[in-house]
Amino acid sequence: MRRYMILILTAFMVVLAAVAGMALPVDADKKTSGVPMQELTAYTTLPAETASVLSEVYEKENKVRVNFVPMNPKEILQEIKNDAVSDPTVVRTVDIVIADSKILREAADLNLLTPYTSEANDAVKSLFKDEFDRWTGIWYDPIIFCANRDFMHTTVDLPDTWEKLSKAGKIRVGITDFLAADASANLMFGMIANFGDAKTYEILSGLHPKVVQYTKFLSNPVRQAGMGEVDISVAVESETLRYLQNGYPLKIIYPADGTSYLLTGFAITTTDAKKNLAAAKFADWLLSDEAQLYLQTNGFYFIPTNPQTLAYKSFAGKNLLLFDNQQNFSEQQQRAFLDYWVKNVRLK
Repeated sequence: MRRYMILILTAFMVVLAAVAGMALPVDADKKTSGVPMQELTAYTTLPAETASVLSEVYEKENKVRVNFVPMNPKEILQEIKNDAVSDPTVVRTVDIVIADSKILREAADLNLLTPYTSEANDAVKSLFKDEFDRWTGIWYDPIIFCANRDFMHTTVDLPDTWEKLSKAGKIRVGITDFLAADASANLMFGMIANFGDAKTYEILSGLHPKVVQYTKFLSNPVRQAGMGEVDISVAVESETLRYLQNGYPLKIIYPADGTSYLLTGFAITTTDAKKNLAAAKFADWLLSDEAQLYLQTNGFYFIPTNPQTLAYKSFAGKNLLLFDNQQNFSEQQQRAFLDYWVKNVRLK
């Protein structure tokens, strides 16, 4: 009898151990449910709203938390300089940078970035990436003409070049102050690089009497055109598309003689092999239709650089003529251009 009791107790303990073993992983899953498996640190010049959308969606879909650290371009360059140690065994504190392409170019020239190639970024045109794959553009936002539809009904000769806009008759123009926003200043520098300074100031002098107001924010010229306060605005396409989605009577005109654009890209900086894989996966996701879908759902409309995406194919202006984005003007030269415009155009 004692022998049977021992067998029964032994069997019971085996079953209990098996049940306990099955229960532990389930409890563990419950405790870790929704907890990211990994974290990435990203230095960025993106607006907080844009970074928040990308971070929230990517964490939900991939269980990887991307901690965006907002900085200006100078801060980013200085931080990754500080982070670039000579000892290859030391892991850098930043894993990926998502910022304006100008700062990525500077960082690449200083050998602060880790080359990365994939099927996704290999499809991106050379215009939008580093020749050694140290950084890749994700999307760009060009400057366009934004016309009020009621105004369009009053004329058969819509200006489609900078010179025509400058020489147009009695029209009201909206534009963001060149001193107020990078996208606006970049337009002036791009025009000077492509048309020359004399021609650029001639165009801007022709525009000046038509300008109703030099606004401080990129969205205001679009709003002015949508409300009929101006006839045509010089504006960023992303804001124009956002207002169009909200029902404003606007029409986009792409300058036939070229235009400037702001290019946002990524660069991998981590020296940690595991972090490198996670950063690479996130970088490829940024080039995907999925990322564009979530951005557009939240009111952010940029032209993706990946020609394989449906989002790229849906943009009517994807083949517009773009200025050379590598202007190579020093900060001193840029300040001189702006000062000249203030003294000889705006204040005249």
